[in-house]
Amino acid sequence: MKKITIDPLTRIEGHAKITIEINDDNSVKDAKMHVTQFRGFEKFCEGRPFEEMPSLMARTCGICPVSHLTSGSKAGDGILGVKPPKTGENLRRIMNLAQILQSHALNFFHLSSPDLLLGFDYEPTKRNIFELIEKEPELARAGVRLRGFGQHTIKLLSGKRIHPAWMVPGGVNRPLPIEHRDEILAGIPEARATTMKAIEIFKSSLGKYKDEVDNLANFPTLFMGLVNKEGNLEHYDGKIRVMDSGGTIVADGLEPSEYMNYIGEKVEDFSFLKSPYYLPFGVERGTYRVGPLARINIANKCGTPLADKELEIFRSYGRVQNASFFYHYARLIEILYCTEKIEELLSDESILSDHIRAFAGVNNLEAVGMSEAPRGMLLHHYKVDKNGLVNWSNLIIATGHNNLAMNAGITQAAKKFVKADRLEEGMLNRVEAVIRCFDPCLSCATHAIGQMGMDIQLIKNKEIIDRKMR
Repeated sequence: MKKITIDPLTRIEGHAKITIEINDDNSVKDAKMHVTQFRGFEKFCEGRPFEEMPSLMARTCGICPVSHLTSGSKAGDGILGVKPPKTGENLRRIMNLAQILQSHALNFFHLSSPDLLLGFDYEPTKRNIFELIEKEPELARAGVRLRGFGQHTIKLLSGKRIHPAWMVPGGVNRPLPIEHRDEILAGIPEARATTMKAIEIFKSSLGKYKDEVDNLANFPTLFMGLVNKEGNLEHYDGKIRVMDSGGTIVADGLEPSEYMNYIGEKVEDFSFLKSPYYLPFGVERGTYRVGPLARINIANKCGTPLADKELEIFRSYGRVQNASFFYHYARLIEILYCTEKIEELLSDESILSDHIRAFAGVNNLEAVGMSEAPRGMLLHHYKVDKNGLVNWSNLIIATGHNNLAMNAGITQAAKKFVKADRLEEGMLNRVEAVIRCFDPCLSCATHAIGQMGMDIQLIKNKEIIDRKMR
């Protein structure tokens, strides 16, 4: 048995590697993604006041801190037993939409577009954002500005681009000044124009990359995500919908607080990333996908004019899209939706109200907060004592939901593209590209059960003089 190792996995957020097992006849037997980093935020928060959870858990990730801030704050609402005022809730929504916009822009323009615009077989040392700036300077700059619009919106709302502490249990901690509202609104036309251009570029690539569309994690799974009361696209609140690969709704109206009844978590011995599955179907049949592709698949509509128009075109390729290559298209539709929804929320004069927070003491000893992060459903579950100190927590990170699908996807791609007897870099890049479709954020997604492996070395003058391993 031979093995091919892709280490590190490139153009992703976090650290991972892929191993491909090769049979004696040079065919691919299996492929696995190994998430090699470990972070223990579920243990860090024990003994801390629950009021600290939103800002503490925002530190889980520098790419999507707002997502953790959102779910942590919603769990805090549950412990207080309050519903934030309308303005406080809508300000949270705007910030979460800005987070989704900037993160999707990062993936499309910085991480994935070098493959789409330069080619999967392009010289690997140049297949990156810097070559894209050289070849497509206007588009590259527009992508940078689009992400900057999302980040600047977060700053105007909270005072910080990264790790803001603005959302709190009960609402937010400061109102939106009118000049900041107007500044955000002024940036929307350019953001929208850039997104529309990117959508056309992506659609033009579909014919060019038919093999990739057909073989980069293209198979039937379940899809899971939040929808609102109308069954439309939702990122902040709502109920869980589960849909199969043919468009049949398997379950609807599931309460996020009852997630243990429909989400199981499998622990793999080759990765610190857990593998959630749809519990009623079991591990074998319960693989599901989350994130933009899932949200676009399960929603009746987006709920905004331009995004709904683009959704109709998306669905002309099939009512439910099983090709993970279409994650890129779904991201762009969501960016378009974000620009429209942010504009809609900011155009309501009540957004300038200073009634932004509800106050209370500890009324519940347990609560779950769920929102849609850029990569999918993000769940924070806290238990506290009567003084509000956290004594237990569980996080199911958006990236983790896709773990089973990502591993199945790299196996499919490896079997299609990797020829071990005449190995070429472009073959391996296509395997990596499966992971970039899902856009994992691995820094906040890793967990461990039991003892974590350790290798501690004491080095003097570049020589190992003592070593302890577990």
